[in-house]
Amino acid sequence: MSKKLRTAVAAAAAAATMTASATAQETIPQDQPVRSVVLVHGAFADGSGWRGVYDILTARGYRVSIVQNPLTSLADDVAATDRILERQEGPSILVGHSYGGTVITEAGINPKVAALVYVSALAPDVGETTGDQFADIPAPPEFIIETGEDGFGFVNLEEFKTGFAGDTTDADAAFLRDSQVPINMEIFGTPVTHAAWKEKPSWAVIATEDKAIDPRLLRETAERIGAVPVEVPASHVVFLTRPGEVADVIDTAARASGGS
Repeated sequence: MSKKLRTAVAAAAAAATMTASATAQETIPQDQPVRSVVLVHGAFADGSGWRGVYDILTARGYRVSIVQNPLTSLADDVAATDRILERQEGPSILVGHSYGGTVITEAGINPKVAALVYVSALAPDVGETTGDQFADIPAPPEFIIETGEDGFGFVNLEEFKTGFAGDTTDADAAFLRDSQVPINMEIFGTPVTHAAWKEKPSWAVIATEDKAIDPRLLRETAERIGAVPVEVPASHVVFLTRPGEVADVIDTAARASGGS
């Protein structure tokens, strides 16, 4: 993204943030160009975790769609995202959590995408892989992935809550643990061929208590891609435990974007 565009995004975000408390419960204006939101989950999860964010944004008047990534390959996940984007009637905010950040980085070049929101997410550059993101700042020791003989990985059961969902209840963490969607670990070695954040304005929700992706990496990533950073005191599943703050960032991005 050019310096001029980054300046414009920052100015728009600042203006939107000043009125966030006043507009948090308001419906979106009828003449607002961006009225659609597409949510993309990450590894070891499915789209149902977005329910809280979905409820808040739909109440404000947004049309919200949720991608169900198969987690079988990066190409499959990008295709699943494009399939949902093509169903949108106008420009959309594309949102990705964790590995979903890699997916929106690739899929975000779709002309229907007006802006990107990274939620405790990764954002590789062209030629980089998801795994490359951890070269200098590895995942915290609490986050343990176990890979089966078929090449698909799960988060370790004993450390699941600590590493993945530290601020959920024990019951919710147990459900997330036992309903994991395994990911083909080859995905983490697949380089991206496009970096949509170079052209699309971006926001980044940084979960300050994240034990799956080090918050230092989240901050460095936000700075590298020129995203507007918003820090939230939450675990890796910030979209689940702090849906209001995440919805506000998405709302801000939509209000600040003029469409594609």
